[in-house]
Amino acid sequence: MTPHPFAKRISVSLALLLSMALTACSFLNGGNEQNHHSNVWHLTVLHTNDHHGHFWRNGNGEWGMAARKTLIDRIRAEVTESGGHVLLLSGGDINTGVPESDLQDAVPDFKGMNLLGYDAMAVGNHEFDNPMSVLRMQEHIATFPFLAANIRDEATGERLFKPYTIFTLEGLRIAVLGLTTDDTQKIGNQENIQGIVFTRPEVEAKALIPVLRKQADVVIATTHMGHYKNGQHGSNAPGDVTLARNVRGIDLIVGGHTQNPLFEPDRENGTWILQAQDWGRYVGRADFEYRDGQLKLLNYQLIPVNHTQSVMNADGDKVRKPVGDIIPENPAMLALLAPYQKKGEAEVLQPVGYTNGRLMGERSEVRFGYTNLGRLIALAQMEMVDADMAVVSAGGIRASIQKGEITYRDILSVQPFGNGIAPALLMFVCSSDRDVAVAMQGRRPCQSGRKMGINKAGRHRY
Repeated sequence: MTPHPFAKRISVSLALLLSMALTACSFLNGGNEQNHHSNVWHLTVLHTNDHHGHFWRNGNGEWGMAARKTLIDRIRAEVTESGGHVLLLSGGDINTGVPESDLQDAVPDFKGMNLLGYDAMAVGNHEFDNPMSVLRMQEHIATFPFLAANIRDEATGERLFKPYTIFTLEGLRIAVLGLTTDDTQKIGNQENIQGIVFTRPEVEAKALIPVLRKQADVVIATTHMGHYKNGQHGSNAPGDVTLARNVRGIDLIVGGHTQNPLFEPDRENGTWILQAQDWGRYVGRADFEYRDGQLKLLNYQLIPVNHTQSVMNADGDKVRKPVGDIIPENPAMLALLAPYQKKGEAEVLQPVGYTNGRLMGERSEVRFGYTNLGRLIALAQMEMVDADMAVVSAGGIRASIQKGEITYRDILSVQPFGNGIAPALLMFVCSSDRDVAVAMQGRRPCQSGRKMGINKAGRHRY
């Protein structure tokens, strides 16, 4: 018997309805993790760290937030056009280093970060160079979260900052966890950290990562802990390498604190580790593909922001020349920051002295050997309190002073922290091999009125 044509149409319609119903059920059931793994996402993570007040270009036209804005806008447009997504993260230490910023409590820097579109930042140890009231003011200005899972109120045990945040980018869930070096407890301004406890980052991460893995497809830690090659952190608190080795489940660490550029990502225990030197010299760019539950790094680079180099011109004079193409400064960022730069310059450009030679204070100089600037500061402190000797933390010397006129800005650039002198009666000195080890890690003190020698056996004496 041949079916009636109308019956055929009913049969086809029922089959179509059944197919649609099954598809809908499959979609509803797979709308969470299962559905994520059947698709492909492209994620670009941009990052900076250790900004230290460098909102404006330097005297050679390098760096600055205005050029950084142009660069980041270009990358965002490129990634968005190709269907990808961008996260912009900071490894912390926005504060302290440039007088025009320091005298204005880094307000221009945080407003600049808002315009740049930062998504989150780690809390750095230098955020505590200011009282907590200033840090809370900065947090209020920022349109992005300050993240730190291991900074707690000593009395209550409550966290002082948000431990993590979760972004959802068209179905891809990304958790960003913040961690701060627990060295802050001993190297931070003690007045400003009274009543605050910096717990071990590794302990907090071990507790939180399993929770985050249930809520997110990708887990990123933005940290201010430092990258120590092969985990050899010496007398410093453990850094990113140790964290990655001891805590499974972190896909990516965007770091800061040690201010060393990683031109190639470090890979530890399945975790990528990145760091982009400091001062906005570079913008780090990591392009990832997320497919079938796996995050794959496709490309990584540190992109220089208007670097220059010294070259000889035709007359035999040294001049600065751009390295690569010049990135134009963004007009909106210039309009935002110019009033702050003008106000800051008015306060700090008064001449206060003169030097007939360069006073050496670069990180690579003063932390590892004798310099004339370190000795000058030690002598000045001896004279101030009528001491027989002085010991100065090399880490507190932050810049060199070039030959010629010295301005108030130069002085503040060299010693921006406003620390006091602590006179003490020294009863005896104990020397050990550990002193040499500490010096080799960039913690060599600058001194005056003191001599040190090393004998043939490798022992040193005072």
